[in-house]
Amino acid sequence: MKSYAIVLAAGKGTRMKTDLPKCAYPLLKKPMIAYIVENLKNTELIDETIVVVGHKKEVIHNILNNSVSYAIQEEQLGTGHAVKMAKELIVDQDGLTAILPGDMPLIDEFVLKAALDKHQKANHDLTIVTTVVEDPFGYGRIIRNGDNVIDKIVEENEASPLEKEIKEINTGIYIIKNNILFETLDKVNKDNSKGEYYLTDIVGILKSENALIGTYILKTSYKAMGVNDLYALSIAESKLRHDINMRLMKSGVAMINPDTITIGHNVVIEENVTIYPNTYITGNSLIKKGAAIGPNTEIHHSYIGENVSCKHSLIFNSTIQEESKVGPFAHLRDGANVGPRNRIGNFVEIKKTSTGYNTKASHLAYLGDAEIGDNVNFGCGAITVNYDGTNKYKTIIGDNVFVGCNANLIAPIEIHDDSFIAAGSTVNKNVPKGTLAIARAYQVNKENYMNLKDKKKK
Repeated sequence: MKSYAIVLAAGKGTRMKTDLPKCAYPLLKKPMIAYIVENLKNTELIDETIVVVGHKKEVIHNILNNSVSYAIQEEQLGTGHAVKMAKELIVDQDGLTAILPGDMPLIDEFVLKAALDKHQKANHDLTIVTTVVEDPFGYGRIIRNGDNVIDKIVEENEASPLEKEIKEINTGIYIIKNNILFETLDKVNKDNSKGEYYLTDIVGILKSENALIGTYILKTSYKAMGVNDLYALSIAESKLRHDINMRLMKSGVAMINPDTITIGHNVVIEENVTIYPNTYITGNSLIKKGAAIGPNTEIHHSYIGENVSCKHSLIFNSTIQEESKVGPFAHLRDGANVGPRNRIGNFVEIKKTSTGYNTKASHLAYLGDAEIGDNVNFGCGAITVNYDGTNKYKTIIGDNVFVGCNANLIAPIEIHDDSFIAAGSTVNKNVPKGTLAIARAYQVNKENYMNLKDKKKK
């Protein structure tokens, strides 16, 4: 028996005021639909996920790639019509299908797993995930009979004034047996105010056929919130940030003023880490124990080793190894790999460069496209000149090298072990081991020059 999930992601999302499809809009630097697909996978109960795409489908495909199957809804004819687009991909009639919106990023694997478990244990033909909210405006209302059994779902536009007072709402998540899914959808019509095929109509149809319909009531209702505009996105971000921070703090991560700290969904932070205010960590980042991060630091898709200190800095797609100190005001990017016990200080930028053990660039340096060894010291203003306007070139620096202030190393170039680059030098030839390299013009002092100049003026 095979289990499927159909994620509805074909909508334009005009209220988001963006060129992106709504489901592709980022939440903590991660597209909303990526949360849903990832959480479905984490239930370990779904064998195949099908994403129904339409508007700018290539954007969704670029996010999810081959991790899912795709069905295409060319015309926006409603949720029932969208699900029908996946018919050719549902091949196991003995299985079940979970259907859910692509703009509901807070629905986590635990909710999905609990709903799937209830559906299977109760042997429901259809299970609807519902929740109770204080303000049900805009949602489909759950209509129950005198025995508290669900009768139907009424959309906001079709609801009577009395029905609009009902606070139990449809989240848009359904679990249904495959052998009845599409034959039921074939009976749905578009005789409603919007002229669309409502997926919710399957409830009344199945009820009339004496199918066994049940509900899974979600107690944490905010997890079912749909994100339809940028204000709703900000609320979702606040809820997600709170849940992530609470989980991390309970696992031994110290946060100073956690309301100002944002941690992404896939970030892993070990115990005994301290995070200071106004820090933003996203992507598949890993922060090892003993690290101190922030304040005012942004880290994305990066590895931070044990006992690293990183403050007032930007770290993107980079690695900082154990015991190193980075910042304030450093910028690491594009595969920078800072070795153990390094000191990367004020206004230092490192790009696509690796450093060895105990290397220091304490202030005002640019290290790009370089391999740098152990115990190297860069003076203030040192630069690896890696770009000639057309191509990038590599600088290789050995161990125990001293690079003086305002030195320019013009790549491609190799500076061998135990060498010394004199301050102010512009070096464009390889430097042998143990060599002092001086590449600057001779100083000329013209004595009494200023006095003579003043006399001419007079």
